Amino acid sequence: MTLGWRWFLLECDILNIRGDMYKIFQSAIISILCDQLSKLSMLYVFDLPNVGKIDVFPPYLQFTMAWNYGVNFGLFANSTEIMRWVLIVIAFLICLIVIRWSVSENFGSMGLISCGFLVGGAAGNAVDRFFHGAVVDFLNVSCCGISNPFAFNVADIFIFFGAIGLVLFSGKQNKSD
Repeated sequence: MTLGWRWFLLECDILNIRGDMYKIFQSAIISILCDQLSKLSMLYVFDLPNVGKIDVFPPYLQFTMAWNYGVNFGLFANSTEIMRWVLIVIAFLICLIVIRWSVSENFGSMGLISCGFLVGGAAGNAVDRFFHGAVVDFLNVSCCGISNPFAFNVADIFIFFGAIGLVLFSGKQNKSD
């Protein structure tokens, strides 16, 4: 058994999987922690479910409590309880696929960190679905006289920047980062 484990570690060193996975894991953990700490503070420190709305920098930034039972912009929100578990499974499958893609394509550091951001954001929202049955959304940004009816969260920000980073920094040419 020990020989098999050593062989696996040697193989990972040769392929640089441990270093790549460490970068993904590190940025994913940072994403999840930032996301969950922000949500827990909104739920239990600011008591946003009972308060409803807090003007932070009116009219540009407000904390507005929203439970998202669906996907983006509340799509499929009226679905059954089974959809909750389907969305959790889909989130983790997408995370695994993105991680495998990032490691197998030998992304550079920025691509791996972007992968971790996307994975961490998706995992943060999946944690919400698991514990609350819905995603905790609370950030509401409006500008220029246009009132935005939608709320989002820190995980969504990490998903967005992770996806943009994967577009910009994916590929073998960035391995020297």
